[in-house]
Amino acid sequence: MGRKQENGDGRGLELRSGIPLFIQQSSALLKKNALLSWRNKRATFLQLVSSLFFIFLIFAVDQAIKAQTRNTTGFKNLFDPQPEEVTAIPPCEDGFFIKTDGIGCWDFFYTPTGNADIERIVSAMKRNNPLRVIPDNKVRGFPSIDEAETFLLQNPMRCPAAVHFDIRANNVIAYGIQTNSTAKQIRGIYENANFKFQIPVQAAVERELTRFLTNNANLAWNVFFTEFAHPNIETFSTVGTIGPTFLLAAAMFGFVIQMSNLVGEKENKLRQAMSTMGLMNSAYWLTWLLWELLLGIISSVLLVLFGMAFQFYFFLNNDFLVLFFMFFLFAVNMTGFAFLLSTFLSKATSATSVGFFIFVVGFLTQLVTAFGFPYDKQFSSGLRGLWSLFPPDLLAIGLKYLGDATATKQDAGISFKDIDKCSIGNDDCVLTMSQIYIWLAATFVVWLLLALYFDNVLPDANGVRKPWTYFLRPSYWAGSSSKATEGGGCCSCTQAAPPAPELGELDDEDVVAEEDLVKRQKRDIVDDPAVAVRIQGLRKTFAGKTELKCCCRIKSTKPYHAVKDVWYNIEKDKLFCLLGPNGAGKTTTINCLTGIIPTTNGDALIYGDSVRSTSGMAKIRGYMGVCPQFDILWEALSGREHLHLFGSIKGLRPADITSGTEQLLAQVKLLEAAKVRSGSYSGGMKRRLSVAIALIGDPKIVFLDEPTTGMDPVTRRHVWDIIESSKKGRAIVLTTHSMEEADILGDRIAIMARGRLRCIGTSIHLKTRFGAGYIVNVSVRKESVGNSPIMPASSPRGEELRRDEVKQFFKDQLGVEFKDETRAYITFVIPREKDRELTDFFNLLEEEKERLHISDVQISLTTLEEVFLNISKKAELESAAADGRFDVLTLTSGPAIGMCINVPVGAPFVAVPGTESSETPNGMMVEIYWQQDDTGSLCIAGHSDLMPSPAPSAARPARRSGSQRRSFGPVGSFGRSSRIMEAEVIQMSNIDGNRPGSRRMSMS
Repeated sequence: MGRKQENGDGRGLELRSGIPLFIQQSSALLKKNALLSWRNKRATFLQLVSSLFFIFLIFAVDQAIKAQTRNTTGFKNLFDPQPEEVTAIPPCEDGFFIKTDGIGCWDFFYTPTGNADIERIVSAMKRNNPLRVIPDNKVRGFPSIDEAETFLLQNPMRCPAAVHFDIRANNVIAYGIQTNSTAKQIRGIYENANFKFQIPVQAAVERELTRFLTNNANLAWNVFFTEFAHPNIETFSTVGTIGPTFLLAAAMFGFVIQMSNLVGEKENKLRQAMSTMGLMNSAYWLTWLLWELLLGIISSVLLVLFGMAFQFYFFLNNDFLVLFFMFFLFAVNMTGFAFLLSTFLSKATSATSVGFFIFVVGFLTQLVTAFGFPYDKQFSSGLRGLWSLFPPDLLAIGLKYLGDATATKQDAGISFKDIDKCSIGNDDCVLTMSQIYIWLAATFVVWLLLALYFDNVLPDANGVRKPWTYFLRPSYWAGSSSKATEGGGCCSCTQAAPPAPELGELDDEDVVAEEDLVKRQKRDIVDDPAVAVRIQGLRKTFAGKTELKCCCRIKSTKPYHAVKDVWYNIEKDKLFCLLGPNGAGKTTTINCLTGIIPTTNGDALIYGDSVRSTSGMAKIRGYMGVCPQFDILWEALSGREHLHLFGSIKGLRPADITSGTEQLLAQVKLLEAAKVRSGSYSGGMKRRLSVAIALIGDPKIVFLDEPTTGMDPVTRRHVWDIIESSKKGRAIVLTTHSMEEADILGDRIAIMARGRLRCIGTSIHLKTRFGAGYIVNVSVRKESVGNSPIMPASSPRGEELRRDEVKQFFKDQLGVEFKDETRAYITFVIPREKDRELTDFFNLLEEEKERLHISDVQISLTTLEEVFLNISKKAELESAAADGRFDVLTLTSGPAIGMCINVPVGAPFVAVPGTESSETPNGMMVEIYWQQDDTGSLCIAGHSDLMPSPAPSAARPARRSGSQRRSFGPVGSFGRSSRIMEAEVIQMSNIDGNRPGSRRMSMS
């Protein structure tokens, strides 16, 4: 399927749609992911082979355990044991568990004392001990067994053995030996107390008893002992026991990288940029899923191969497919879990913290799972189901079962055909491997569906979200008409009620006429073929916030009305320039038109498609290009790769993508840097690439938000030529802070301030209506024809006199003062009201040209910048008057220095309290110099020296000629500001403000 996008000049490109477009977008995004992974080789390498490092750690732990038991015969294969001779009773100091501090130890105890035969036997044991005679102080006797045990309890670890004799008859002597049989191990050396102490003591007792009873002191006595043959003891699988923790740590690398990539694209608005250019959400999520599945397959295969390489029975005896599906399904499950968590995060750096938290929780739950909770028959199935929702728990129980099936080399493990059965000997099995697989797959589907749901209903960076029940609405599945607006398609957490009009907000006649035209077209359902965009009462309000501060204080902010009921048309084949100070509502308007944020009220039709309609916005994005205010680029992709990606998202044919990319790169002079990664571009190069991206696919409507920011003058002029040549066949909407750029490119210009449209029209029209008038620059010759001997023309004084003559001529003929003066020109501003006098004036000026020594005269309209400043000042003053805002003036000179006075914003003069005297009965006043900050708000820049305040009926003070300090007040009359000053500060009802752009006013 395809569609042909045609512009007004009849040209057009074949664009794919439907399933072919979905496939093309998916392929482009997969290629993008592959390129980013290849260029971020370190992270990709860690994600794929991190399992090798953790398998090695498991191997190291396994070898450490084997090293500790290396000297113990129980953990060795003993098929042909050799007899060993029983040696002497060792000194007590040789025992690992015997204390050797100042109190000392004993080689053995005996009971009872006081019996001559027993004393004789014990003495013989000490005397006849091979290799060494046991000292008397190393043997201690007790009258009874109870006393011996009491001493042993009070003095633990002081004696390795005790012999308890029992003479039952003259020739019958019984005995018992009491030893600490706990095996001890220190630094890899294993000590068996039975072999080291019990057998030597037993052999010594039996030897001396036999000699005593046979009355043969020289009886030879040699005792040997031999272990039974046995295989080595292997009671657990190292991988099955500690593997879950290490393998979970390996999985966390991919988990954190997945979340970082997803959240990073959201944080950097890369996903928003792709969506604005027509990317389908389904293609976006599918490509990420396919890419992570591919990485999961590779990492799972490598994990099993690494385990086999280290010769673990766990990997050798269990079937390859059983192991592969265990690790692969766990990786898939963690991918879905990462998708879900990414919808709640807004910063890529948070992914690391979340990943660490998941690992810690997983480590703790795996420890609990290793002890059988809750995968035991004594626990309920509901508890097991709840526990199994956490992916690491399923990994832990799966590896435990696989480890139990391969505890020894002889264990056969679990084959793939037996995954629906419990392994042999696992009597407590409550889940089979197939059931674990089903749990992993099912919970993955749950995570994925929840991720898609929360991705739609959680507010994004602009506060936009869909209703909680969006999936129950037929319009979501079938789409609504692109021609009609729909309510509730999405929410923006805003106040829906229109803002109340501010006091003093009176629309300009051009704005009213434009509004009437649009309303009439809407009412009569007129489809003007020359109109590309029709904005109908667009409003955007951002809701206020309520925050809990410290000390239980609640801070609330009012709703902010960013755009207030604007109506205007944007024509085809023309560039519409939208101007305004910061916070005027320009970018908000662009965001509403591009679908980034929804409108609160009103609508906009772009080529007949509504921005409030789901299907309408989908169509608009297919033929729309956007250059955002800030560059939204992948630093690892080149300029050519960016254009190929966005061309594919648009649905261009491969041949058109290639040709269009090369053409645009040449136009923006990036052909030589086409293969260079955008992260190495300068600021100007990035802006040029953003302009090229906006023009890819030959869009019918293009939005350029400050496109030439950061460019050098030569490049800026070149981009202006590109934009100018791109007008034909499309409508271009441009926002800029460069008045020169707006003047050159703009076919129609609108100025916004405080969310409202203040004026609209061509550049000439705006200059004529809102400018201060005409600007006349006069150049005076440095030398005259007839030099005076008294005052040579070339002297500085002579030139100054000639300049004064010119200034006086303009004042006498037109009543205007000079505005500026340089060595080259004297500048005058002639008000528009004097249009009728200009013809006679310039005729007279031509006649007096030689007398006044004038060499050049230039005349021009007021600049667009002057118009912009006038409009923004007027809007700011109206807002300040409506809000009753004041600013604080601190006097920096005069007798009242340091005094602070509350001044209504925009007031030109203010009286200084306490300055009345006989000479100045009305007191003193100062003129206030106002300026606008970066947000367009008026603030005090300074004040003049003190001057006498006029009487209420006094004439308006005259201007001081030659003054260079700028001050301004409202456009037109200061009636409202004067009343505020009258009520709040001074009684000066007749002081009127000077016009915008005038020089400092002072009292004569």
